[in-house]
Parts: sequence; C-alpha cells; structure tokens
Amino acid sequence: MQRLVLIFLACAASVTAQQTELTAQAIIERIQKNVGVRWSQSTVDTFKAGDPNTPVTGIAVTMMATLDVIQRAAASGKNLVITHEPTFYSHLDQTGDLEQRHDTVLANKQAFIRDHHMVIWRFHDHWHRRNPDGIQAGMTHALGWEKFQNPTNAHLFTIPETSVAALAESVKRKLDIMALRVVGDPKMRVTKIGMIPGAAGSANQIKMLERHDVEALLIGEVPEWETVEYVADAVSEHKRKALLLLTHIPSVAQV
Repeated sequence: MQRLVLIFLACAASVTAQQTELTAQAIIERIQKNVGVRWSQSTVDTFKAGDPNTPVTGIAVTMMATLDVIQRAAASGKNLVITHEPTFYSHLDQTGDLEQRHDTVLANKQAFIRDHHMVIWRFHDHWHRRNPDGIQAGMTHALGWEKFQNPTNAHLFTIPETSVAALAESVKRKLDIMALRVVGDPKMRVTKIGMIPGAAGSANQIKMLERHDVEALLIGEVPEWETVEYVADAVSEHKRKALLLLTHIPSVAQV
C-alpha cells in the first residue's frame, strides 16, 4: 500500500468485523474525537464513496485511493480505505462533469467500489491542522531530522554542512524517490534547510525562501513559472538559495 503519514488510532489500526462489528461511521467518529483538533463542518474530510453504515472488515490507509490500492485492499479483506488525497481526480471529488460525459475510467472505478462494498473516506484537512502537523511530523521522522529541527518552527532545520547535491541524494534515498529535481548550484554548501511538504503554494514557499536562515527549501510541487523561477532568479543574483522538488506524493506520504 502507498504509505500515509498517519500515526493511527489503535481502534482503527487492527479492527476486524469479527472483533468489533464497528461500522465505517463509528470508526470515523472515533478518529474525529481523538485527532486533537476541533472538527470543522467545512472540510474535504468526508466519505467519498460507499455506505458509512457498512461493517468494517479491515482498514487500508493510503496517500491516494487509486483503483490499484482499492483493489489490493479488497483482495486482502479490507473494505474501508482512508485516503489523504482525492479519490475522483479533483480536490472536492466532484464527478458531475465526468459522469455527464460517461467517462469510463470513473465509471469502472465506481463500479468496483460498489460491487465490492468498499467505503472511501478522506483524512486531509484535520491531519494538517494538528499541532504538530501530521504530514510535517511524518516527513521529519522519515528523514531522521528530529534532532535538527528548530524548536519554535517545525519547518526549519539546521543540518551538518553538506552540498546541495549530497542533500538531494540523501533525501532521495531516505524517501525512496525515483527522481528529484534541484534548482540551484549542486555544489553549494548548506546547513540551513526549510521544508514545506506537498503543494503549499508559491506564496508560502517564497516567503520561506526570503528568510536568511533558509538556504535550501524542500517542497512537493509548484507550477513551473512560480517558485522555480523565483529560485532561478535568486541564483542568477548570486544569492545562496536552492530548491529541491520532491513531487507531491513522496513529499507527504512518509511514515
């Protein structure tokens, strides 16, 4: 299964229908009660498919509920899939346009979910709203950077001096990333690192790069013409800046 940074509740980690006969709704209510932040009604953290009253036979936790993940969950006897990212190709999981066009990719996925009595629930907003942010904490742990983390700002790290190229190779190895893009001088020596996983947006990324205590910034993704070009210009101005683009999923799907 794709990995998701969920330091998961014991009630959800090993549940079986024979042991508890809990429904999907009951399990999600436990998560809502124990996540550590007030639950908001304005959220994407909702059921995306299936009947919430379905008794749960097992839980699959994933970064993204792809058809492959859902099929493997069903094959292993798990009928509740908790996903961090959307199931149906848009942030709000809106399927109206695809259904009107009779899109067969969507239809086949929906049919498998329906025929195998699967339930899909998204856990995104509230995991990010935790303190510490669940994704940031998972990435820090995966990189082994807890000892380097700024005690007052979880996005800042002071690591032993290394080159940008060596930093990139270390991150690739630890996060099992096939390809990682570097903007900047690979030979530049750095110690001051910033990290904003996922797609936090260029405004947040550039604000971090403006800091004197950030020489290299790790991000998931951004449109080509935004933060990428900001760093390219900074390098042309002989500023000590570098950008490491991990792509979205590897930057948020670590344990």
